[in-house]
Amino acid sequence: MAWTDAFKYVKGIAARHGMDSGERREDQGLPLGGRIGGMIKMQKTPFIHASTNGSLMEIPGDGDTLIRAVSRVNLDMSGSLFRYYLATGDDDSQEKYLQLYQDDKGQVAELMYCTRLTRLIPETEEDQEAYLGEAGYGLGDKSYTLWREQLAGLGFDEADLKNVFGEADSITYQRDAGDPQAEFVRPFSGTETRIDDAGGEHGLKQQVVFMPYTRDVVGSPEYLLITTEIVLSQDGDSSKRGIHVDFMIGIPLEQDRVTIQ
Repeated sequence: MAWTDAFKYVKGIAARHGMDSGERREDQGLPLGGRIGGMIKMQKTPFIHASTNGSLMEIPGDGDTLIRAVSRVNLDMSGSLFRYYLATGDDDSQEKYLQLYQDDKGQVAELMYCTRLTRLIPETEEDQEAYLGEAGYGLGDKSYTLWREQLAGLGFDEADLKNVFGEADSITYQRDAGDPQAEFVRPFSGTETRIDDAGGEHGLKQQVVFMPYTRDVVGSPEYLLITTEIVLSQDGDSSKRGIHVDFMIGIPLEQDRVTIQ
């Protein structure tokens, strides 16, 4: 699979050989048989457990099954990280993806379903440094707190707020990386290349800087993945640059609860 600027690469190949880009698939050989147009089936039990016990994770709808894009996140680590997008969120819709970590032996070691809680634009240089972990604080701090008032501002109704917070004003997530006693750990960084069609003509490439945080929800972990994304190019156009921060809620899934058809 050509995980460089695949959308440029395939166009060049097609032009030289007189091929229709549809004759060549750039989404082959992915873990669990993932591919654009494939259907992800996930058992609902983990989502029902999470939702009824105060998780921010919504139960996926019956229509949340079609893989619309796939990506690979290149990090300075062994193994490979993939994302199968059920919604890319490019049009301000709720971003959703299944994240898979494949170890250096080619085995799927971790699965996590993620949905976007919110997105913000860091407008000042100070904000950008904090969300990039360049200031020695911010993204990479030991913990991160979400406040009841913040979620009310995102449109959560009183029943949802009571389910998540009870009588508390906040919930706190602990950093899930590095020395748990360290006040700050530099966040992970890498490059994500996403293709939005099987021929690889459309998609984007972006720099990602992220840190996972977690809390316990009645014996099960709920993750808050905070990711700063710097778009480098979209559909091969490097003028479409921008920076934003995504807050994703994730819950881990057992592999036998997920199938791709």
